[in-house]
Amino acid sequence: MKALLGALWERFLLALPMALMLALALGSYWLVRTTPPRSDETPAATANHTPDYFMDKFSMKNFDAQGRLHAEISGAAARHFADTGWIEIDAISLRSVDNRGRLRQATAKQGLTNEEASEVQLMGQARIVREAQGAPGLLKNPELEFNGEFLDFFIKDETVKSHKPVVLRHGSQQFSADTLHFDNVAQVLTLTGRVHATFVPNAQNKP
Repeated sequence: MKALLGALWERFLLALPMALMLALALGSYWLVRTTPPRSDETPAATANHTPDYFMDKFSMKNFDAQGRLHAEISGAAARHFADTGWIEIDAISLRSVDNRGRLRQATAKQGLTNEEASEVQLMGQARIVREAQGAPGLLKNPELEFNGEFLDFFIKDETVKSHKPVVLRHGSQQFSADTLHFDNVAQVLTLTGRVHATFVPNAQNKP
């Protein structure tokens, strides 16, 4: 009898560690399943369209890789949006130089520009003027002016677009249309919709 009890006790001692490990594993699983999530855990923040910084009565300059002035933009106030990377500007004013060294100036009630200042959208009494080139009376390229409620100006590409009515003046010639696409590099002007043109003879004016 004593031998039988001794054998059973030995088996119990051998099985005890395994039983304890199983009990701990089951206890850990039960805790994980029943423990509520921490109250301080919050979902990852998502980007929203709110300004992350502001500027008042500001002026900023953007230069190209050769150190030449690419664009100078100023305004009454500006707001930067992190989700889009665009800057919204009140009473925007722009100065830039094209690939032929001609000054271009633009103004509007409000504007939007990307961080590289490669594109500027002008809204509300938008106006872009490119200065004339050549001696007075012998102009190779007379003054070029765009007017409208919306002008999309791609500074580096030297392109102006608008899906709204616009008036273009080139020297003594004037054009109006519902939409416009002007490529200064390719020297191509596309007007669509209700197009009107006024031509005044001038042998010196060339597009």
